[in-house]
Amino acid sequence: MPANDTPTAVATSASGELDAVQCYRALQAHDPRFDGHFFIAVKSTRIYCRPVCRVRVPKAVNCSFFRHAAQCEQAGYRPCMRCRPELAPLADRWSIQDAGAVLASSAARRLDEIDSWAEAPSVAGLAERIGVSDRHLRRLFEIHFGVSPLQYLQTRRLHAARQLLTDTRLPIGEVAAASGFGSLRRFNAAFLAHYRMTPTRLRHERVDGGEGSIVRLGYRPPYDIEAMLDFLERRCVAGVEAIEGVGASRRYLRTLRIESGGRHRQGWIEACFEPDRNRLALRIDDGLCDVLPAVIRRIRAAFDLDADPGAIDAVLAADFPGSAGLRVPGAVDGFELAIRAILGQQVTVAAAHTIAGRLVARFGKPIATPRPGLERLFPTPASLARAEPDALGAIGIVRQRQAAIIALARAADAGQLPLSPAEDPAATMARLRALPGIGDWTAQYIAMRALHWPDAFPAGDIALQRALGLPRSRDATAVAERASRAWQPWRSYAVLRAWRTPQPVVPQ
Repeated sequence: MPANDTPTAVATSASGELDAVQCYRALQAHDPRFDGHFFIAVKSTRIYCRPVCRVRVPKAVNCSFFRHAAQCEQAGYRPCMRCRPELAPLADRWSIQDAGAVLASSAARRLDEIDSWAEAPSVAGLAERIGVSDRHLRRLFEIHFGVSPLQYLQTRRLHAARQLLTDTRLPIGEVAAASGFGSLRRFNAAFLAHYRMTPTRLRHERVDGGEGSIVRLGYRPPYDIEAMLDFLERRCVAGVEAIEGVGASRRYLRTLRIESGGRHRQGWIEACFEPDRNRLALRIDDGLCDVLPAVIRRIRAAFDLDADPGAIDAVLAADFPGSAGLRVPGAVDGFELAIRAILGQQVTVAAAHTIAGRLVARFGKPIATPRPGLERLFPTPASLARAEPDALGAIGIVRQRQAAIIALARAADAGQLPLSPAEDPAATMARLRALPGIGDWTAQYIAMRALHWPDAFPAGDIALQRALGLPRSRDATAVAERASRAWQPWRSYAVLRAWRTPQPVVPQ
């Protein structure tokens, strides 16, 4: 496929509408690059699927194509039990140019990124957060998604419920609460209206046994699995994270704490890739099952499962050939990543993860797990906000970084600095730079990984400047910043590619 011929473009006509002929060809090929870009609704069965579904391909005359699952459900279609549309990668929303589409996508992203469906904002609250009226927001959703904000949210809640019913052993009442339904009666009614079956029937058909619960999350190929695992392995924090195995079959394990919907949950997770199926298998401790939607959201961000390699490579391939599978490692917890970024200032990766291990041993809470080496949780904002500078100094943290850690922890503990992909990157970076000991490099790095912003660019990074072939000079940062404009809006991916490129890169 030519560099500018991305899956998104192939499936779209010149008018911006889905091209039914191209979509049907993608369906016939079961092409995983199109996964999440559109859904197929089959008129004869009243079921909708992902392009990767392995059931017999229906006749073209029986197929309708929709961009969003919510559109399928609004039209009266039920999700496929085999390919499970709720597990598809989310569509790319970063390369959009139209102002209305940008606002609609920003609002949808805020809904996608919430930790608790029970605490989803109202339409008026969502509109206020993005700076428009609720009437205008409804109009934007109808234009760009074909559904109202409430219909979009209802589909997301029902998808969350399907995951909980299918992949966990939670009681149905707890499934209803975790997926944002105010009562079991409303949950049963919504499930029956949309899926023509009771939640109990789905549970009886699909629950698996074994330790914890397993959910499989799709991604679009190519994916450089070894590069991702190498990146994580070099930065594993003792007690919190571990990598087991060799090569691409390695497993990533870690402890995790989540506060969602007023509930505090903790446990362990284990992730391993299934490259032949283009998916990640995620095993989740039973202690985290009732916050499964929040866990899945964080893992999708941590492993960059929603990236669209075709759209990214269309911009970067000329300067970074052969590296389309590189992803930007995200974070399961924005605060944790920010603290680790501070610890990594002006030191080697090895030194940073050593000090992070000491921080966890001193301030992290113990946790019992069946996984060897997983024995502590990363410190909370509250615990580090109360930390004495002398206690931080005793584990090797210099004074400037002590002040930065305490200031960041206090801001996070007070709710003044949420570090989530739903937040505005520019505003969040401005708040970070206002804290003592946090400059542009740290703010950009946090935006790249904790905020999952694809256009972050730490222009002052020495290794990055060296990769760009820039000599050490006073204006090297400004030169790097100007050169990077050719890579927008995917500069975070350019950074990862530049760090791994043996020869200097000159942007074309």
